[in-house]
Amino acid sequence: MRRWLTQLIVTERVIAAEAAARNLTAAAAPTEVELLPDVAARLEIGSVAAAVLADPYARALFADVTAAVVVTDDQVADYHLRNPLRFAPLRPGGHGWRVPAVAGPPLEQVRQAITGHLLGAARRRAFRIWLDGRRAVSVRLAPGYEHPADPRQPDNTHRH
Repeated sequence: MRRWLTQLIVTERVIAAEAAARNLTAAAAPTEVELLPDVAARLEIGSVAAAVLADPYARALFADVTAAVVVTDDQVADYHLRNPLRFAPLRPGGHGWRVPAVAGPPLEQVRQAITGHLLGAARRRAFRIWLDGRRAVSVRLAPGYEHPADPRQPDNTHRH
């Protein structure tokens, strides 16, 4: 737990310094739910980054860092081709149950949902990469305070 808390405190300070350097305010920050809509998104970005995004300045920084991230029409079409049922509505089943669709909706019907899904994932990935890089440049942790899953640690017991 001490390693995780150390990572969180360090990350909060890196975020605060970067937000101040960019003159960001919390006024236009997206909501936490907009950036992390579900548990999968929180797992995807990592527990430390997810925790720090509770701060509106961190969310404003997230928006600033990821403003140039885009998803192309080809990426959306490819995703739909590989996952035709991902955004298909459930259909009524017997006795009040709902069951999966047997056919996927046409791309135009789900384009906006797919674009939002892919853009959110791409932005989280871009922020995580930026944050990891920024932390690496800004901070050198004392031995024993690295990420708990770091395999170089002799007491590495953290498992997923």
